[in-house]
Order: sequence, then structure tokens, then C-alpha cells
Amino acid sequence: MKSSEFRSILKKLGKNNIAIMGHMGSGKSVVGRMFANKFGFQHIDSDQKIIQLTNKSINNIFEEKGEKFFRNIEKKVVLNLIEKKNIVLSLGGGSILNISIRNKLKKKSFTLFLDVDFKELEKRLKRSHKRPLLKNMDINEKIKELDTERRKYYLLADIIIQNTTPIDTFKKFARAFSNFNEKTNSYKN
Repeated sequence: MKSSEFRSILKKLGKNNIAIMGHMGSGKSVVGRMFANKFGFQHIDSDQKIIQLTNKSINNIFEEKGEKFFRNIEKKVVLNLIEKKNIVLSLGGGSILNISIRNKLKKKSFTLFLDVDFKELEKRLKRSHKRPLLKNMDINEKIKELDTERRKYYLLADIIIQNTTPIDTFKKFARAFSNFNEKTNSYKN
């Protein structure tokens, strides 16, 4: 899919940008950078914006101020980012828990849920030490707990794709986006 075709469809749909959601470790940032490069958009990672704004790591924010403080900053940052045009926005995994964010995403963003098998997520997350919600936790149990809380919101995405590799995900997305049915506003793959 060409950049001009992508922009044209996005404009027809009345959307500013594409927002990628999913669990931590689902590949939102990697896929987001690839999509931005392919479509000539800017890629913005909401967690990276929060780090820039606060001058602290996500881990430090959680440790020093707690999750509630983090979610308040996240809400402000994400609501602002959703207004931007021609960006690919990689959302923090828990941002969709906020109803204001969900409502604004529905109005302004074309949303993609990157679904990943739990075993694959666990494998990816075992290597990470930057995930405050996983500190001193059984990763598999925590993923299941988060999924129970979040999946119902992830499933509201315009397109749902099983993320195996970034290249395959891009191909599936391009095909789905081209065929997106405006009446049902959904495509599941």
C-alpha cells in the first residue's frame, strides 16, 4: 500500500492517525516504527513521551509516585497525542483503561490491536527489566490478569491482527486497511 493511498483512506474515514494498542511486549513500538516509515508518518511512543516530559523512567515514576500518578500523566499525554495528524501512535498497554482515551481514540484514531499468544508474550517479557507491573510477579499470571482487565477494550479496535513478525503484521494490516468496511467499522484477522 502506498503512502498516498493510506492517507486518502485515513482521511475518508475522518481519522487523524493510527493508534496501536496491545499488551506490553506485543510489538507496538517495533510495528509502529515500521508503519510510520512505510507511510511517511511520524512515530510516537506514548511511554517515551512520558519519559521525556518527566525526565524519569516509567519504572521510576511507578516507584516514586505510584501507578495512579503515572496514569494521570499518561491520560494527559495520550489525549494530546491523539489530536495530532499523520502519526503512528504506540500506546502504553494500560492506556485504554481510561474511558476518555477510549472515547477520543474512537473519534480521532484508526485503531489496531496487536494480539500476541501468551506464551510468546511471556518469552518476550522475560528478557525485559523495564516493566513495573511485572516486578516480583509471575509473568504468565500477570499477563492473564492484565488480559482479563484489558482485552474487552483491545477488541474494540478497528483492526485486530495476530502479531507474529513485523513484516507479516504490516502485510496483514495493509490488506485489511484497504478492505476496511466503513459500515461495520471492523476487520478481524
